[in-house]
Order: sequence, then C-alpha cells, then structure tokens
Amino acid sequence: MATYYEIMGTDLSKLTTAADDWDAMAKDFDKLAGSYEKEVHGVSLGGTWVGLSANAGTARFDVTLKEYRGARSEAKVVAKLIRDAHAEFTRLRKEIEDVRDDAVKAGMRVSERGVVAFDTSNLERGAYVAYVHDPRYQESARTAARSWGEQIDAAVKAVNNADEGFKLALDSLTRDSNLLDGTVGGFNREARANPYPSLEETAKAQHIPKGKRAIGEWWHDLDPVTRAILLQEKGDELRKAGVMSPLYKWHSPDPGSGAFDTEDPTAKDLWFLSRAQAIAAGGDFTGENAASRNMEHYLGKTGEPLDLDVDRILQDDSTFRDDVGVHIAQNQDTWRQQGLEAFEKAGGNKTVVVPVESHAVGRTFGSDEWFHAVGSHQQNVSGMVTVSPGENGKPKISLDYQANVWDRYNWDAGKSTNFPGGVEIPDSEMGRLHKTGLAQEFDMRGSSSAYRYDLNSDTPPAVTPPDQGREGSRGDVSRGDEENR
Repeated sequence: MATYYEIMGTDLSKLTTAADDWDAMAKDFDKLAGSYEKEVHGVSLGGTWVGLSANAGTARFDVTLKEYRGARSEAKVVAKLIRDAHAEFTRLRKEIEDVRDDAVKAGMRVSERGVVAFDTSNLERGAYVAYVHDPRYQESARTAARSWGEQIDAAVKAVNNADEGFKLALDSLTRDSNLLDGTVGGFNREARANPYPSLEETAKAQHIPKGKRAIGEWWHDLDPVTRAILLQEKGDELRKAGVMSPLYKWHSPDPGSGAFDTEDPTAKDLWFLSRAQAIAAGGDFTGENAASRNMEHYLGKTGEPLDLDVDRILQDDSTFRDDVGVHIAQNQDTWRQQGLEAFEKAGGNKTVVVPVESHAVGRTFGSDEWFHAVGSHQQNVSGMVTVSPGENGKPKISLDYQANVWDRYNWDAGKSTNFPGGVEIPDSEMGRLHKTGLAQEFDMRGSSSAYRYDLNSDTPPAVTPPDQGREGSRGDVSRGDEENR
C-alpha cells in the first residue's frame, strides 16, 4: 500500500510511456499477424499441400494466427487501461493536493509524510498566548487537525484502491480466458475494456464485507454501474448478504419496565408468571401463534433479539399491506427520478442500480394476532431501483423492495392489554416479570422477502405475499441477531 509520501513523489508520466509502448506492440503484432497469414498460414490454403500432415499443420497454423491477433487485441486493451490508470491516478493525486492546500489555508501544517498538525507558527502573539493557555482552544485545534488528517487519509486510500483495481484489471486482461482455444496460458483473444466505471470501483467491488449493516454501507458507497454489474454476476449471493437491508438505525422509544432482575419476586409475581404462561399456551389454541411465540420468548428470559416473520404479517394484516403501498406511493416519483439521473450520468446506455429507503414511521398492526404479538412498531421500505436501456429510447425502471419492522417487546406502566378470552392485564403486571428476572424484554425486527414493482406502471403499488401456511407453534421461536439496529 502506497503512502502519502510515495504517492506525491511518483512520476506518473511513466504510465503514458508504457501505454505508448503497448500501442507500438499492438502494431507490431498486427504486422506479424499479416506476415504470418501471408507467408505461413497461406501455404496450407493453396491446395498444393494435402493429407494428414496438411490437416494437422493447418489446425496449428490457425491457432498461431489467432494468437497473433489475440496478442494485438490484448496489447491495445492494455494500452487503454494504462492510459485510464494515468488519468485516474492524476485526478486522485490532485484531490490529495487540494485537501492538503485547503488544510494549510485552514491553519494546519502538513508534513511530507501527510501528517497534519495545527500550525502555531503563523499565529500572532496574542492568539498564540491564548492557544497556550486555553485547553479548549487546544482541543479544538486537535479536533480540526484530526479531521483534516482523516480527509487526507481518505484521499490516499482512494489512490490505493485505484492501484489495486489497476492490478486486478490488468490481471484479468492478460489472463487466457479460453482454455479450449488451442493454447494454455496464451494471449487473451477476448480482451475487453474494464467494465467498471473506475479502477477504484474495480477494487471496491471485490471487497464484500460481512454483516448486514457493513454490507449495506458498502453497497451505498458503490457507483450505480458497479452495483448493476455485481448484481448480474452474483445477485443471489448479494441479496442473501443483505444489500437491500435498511440503513435506518432503530432505537427503542422508551425504557419499558426498567432494569432487568433488580427486584426479588413475590408470591403475587409468581401468580403473574402463571397467568403469562397460560396466555402463551392459549395462543396456540386461539390461532395466535405469533403472540404465543413472543410471549414464550419473553418468558424464556434470554433477552436475545427475535426475528419477525414479516411475510406472514403481510399476509395476515391488510393494514400493514396498505402501509407498505403508501411507503412506495409517497416515494416512487423521487426514486424514479434518482434512478433516471444516475442512468443519464452513466451515459444513458448502461444499467444502473440505486439503493433507496423510505423514512421509518410508527404504526400499529390491525390484526388481533399481530397486535398482541407486536402492537405498535417502526416500519419502512428499503430496496433498489434498477434502470436499464429499453426500446425506443425509453428506459426500463423497476423497484425491488422489502418491508422492514422494528419494535421492543416490553411493558409500559399505565397501559393495559386485552388478551384472547376477554382477559385484560395491566402492563405493569407483565413488567414485574422483567424486573424480578422471571422474564426479559427483547428487541424484535424483521424484513420481508423481496418484491418487485414496475416504476413505469400507472398501477398503484400493491403487495401480494405468497401463502405462508399456518405451521408453527410457540416452540419454534426464530431468533435473530442485532444487525440493522
């Protein structure tokens, strides 16, 4: 990895010299191909040489001629790649210089190693005395220096990413892409220009992180064309990894019942526990499997997050389906425009993918089962808009999306909940189980399967989830993790 010092001291003009050499090599291979075709390959086509040896020779001559032509093609593409690298490295180094110059104008000193510090040498005496005797002034200066240093580090990282992308692209271009063409490790006869919009993007595309939040941030940082290429190459893998996951950071809106296991249980608390156990068991008989699962998880007192079956909620709760349609309807014009702008910026001839996400809002489920299982919650829609060239110059625009839900399973003093059978229980009663360690509150979250909506369509968005069936009981709790919180 190149340092600030190495980047700033590198002579980039050598790249253009190398590109000229590769162009010259392509011309030489073109001449060799012409001479070989005329002087050697042509011998086997004149009709004067026949038989088994002629057939064998002709086959080998074909391979060699194609190798000369492949060498010419490879050399031309490599020359272009090197020129692209020169242009990108020049631009990225200029960005480092601009950040450095701006830092100096802001009162910083930047060493030849790229280390940033507050420059006290230009302070007037009064300002210098104030700096020396004011810790807040010193801390402010250190904070500013760190910020400028981070900006320089980011600009240096961009150069290193481009350098890695250059190596990857060069390796791809010079690798024999067809092992059945008569040679092994020969020239790349099918050499094509780097498909990514930049060498930096070439490198970023190869570093897929782990964890849904990390991959979501990585996905948003990519170029729209890069996203489209990656989806074409490894779409299923990326979707499973979570590229459609929301970036929204959910936090519980209230403290619930307070601290866990801080009070000793009383006989009355044990009575509360038995009632809660009966409610959990009764949910299976009344068909409220989700409410039963969640209550059982609460009584399991692990505090582990739990995954919500959002596809089942979509099937069961018409209010939630309507809510998801509203998220799309309110944002589809903006999302369509974002996709079209990215499409035009990419030249209007390449497929682009733009991640989108609606604002999270608080809602309450309408069905009895999901009202008892979750109740009020935060929800939004996340996904991606794909724009690709269409017929008659009209781009095709589609939205792939998922519905997301967050909540905390807790109990708030001053409220009560009606359970099946006409039983009304104060939340404070259930909250006592958390305080006494007989149960524990937990986070819930979930995302639906991916659905698609045609953004060229005039039809209002509507979600039609597949039938989920009714299998499952309170025993098969689906535990999740704390990604995307």
